[in-house]
Amino acid sequence: MSEQERPQNLTVNRQEETLEIVWADGHRSVYPLAGLRNVCPCAECRGGHEAMGQPVERAALFERPGHTWQLSNAFLVGHYALGIAWADGHDSGIYTWTFLRALCPCDACDVARADAPDVYAA
Repeated sequence: MSEQERPQNLTVNRQEETLEIVWADGHRSVYPLAGLRNVCPCAECRGGHEAMGQPVERAALFERPGHTWQLSNAFLVGHYALGIAWADGHDSGIYTWTFLRALCPCDACDVARADAPDVYAA
């Protein structure tokens, strides 16, 4: 993991339903919670262990589900990831810092990765 992939600050805004990460290099990423649930990297959500190495479609980060995914808890997983527990009981997704940084939905990152629409779960 590079230094830029280390978070300096994490904020969950339940009212706006977002997760904000400020990275070590000062970059700011704001993720929609529903989108994070859509791209959950756990084996169950990815379709089994054999699908774990497959890319995640970035477009799924922006899809709005028919209902709201409520976050119950967010917790650090070692020094490499964020775990998210959802109000429906689902809590097996481990979102690595590398995965989250690659998934950053800001305009600057979209331009930088115009040729790479998918992100691999790391």
